[in-house]
Amino acid sequence: MTFYEPETVVCNGSLFRLYITKEQIDKRVEELADKINRDYEDKKPIFIGILNGAFIFQADLMRHVTIPCEVDFFKLSSYGDEKVSSGHVTELKELDADVEGRHIILIEDIVDTGLSMRYMVSRIKAKKPASVSVVTLLHKPDATKHYVNVDYVGFQIPTLFVLGYGMDYAQEGRNLAQIYVIDDETEEGIPPIVPNGEKK
Repeated sequence: MTFYEPETVVCNGSLFRLYITKEQIDKRVEELADKINRDYEDKKPIFIGILNGAFIFQADLMRHVTIPCEVDFFKLSSYGDEKVSSGHVTELKELDADVEGRHIILIEDIVDTGLSMRYMVSRIKAKKPASVSVVTLLHKPDATKHYVNVDYVGFQIPTLFVLGYGMDYAQEGRNLAQIYVIDDETEEGIPPIVPNGEKK
């Protein structure tokens, strides 16, 4: 299979360059799934992906999940076509699954300000699940304005605008197999990605 993984890419007039490789992503996704398999053995969780950004991450994660489970999706928007969150959450698709009494794992591509995820956790908890956990591929702790507990973190990153692997800029770039940052945000001295969300 051929994947779209250039070293640099122009998206909506901005130059982006490679930040996290496909190999790094694949390895970390498998590690996250392994931990979830251990933690949720015999619990039959419902994995709920937050559309649109998490669809690729969720698909790859699910291929490594070996426990009985269900899948659903919820669609929110807080960015529109901009690089910065609007500060308002718009609900675009409701859940189909009945989550009452169930173990829920919310899947997000990136937790930035925390606004969307805090909203989602609140909405799910109101439906009386047995438990709610959050897994995100990327986490920007320095950008957090609305605290939410994140149980599984792929990579901790600084406050950069990222593109690819399901994440977009004005709806473009989701098909990139790797993760990119805008070129003017990647001067020397930017902190590296940190697997596991643990600071070096």
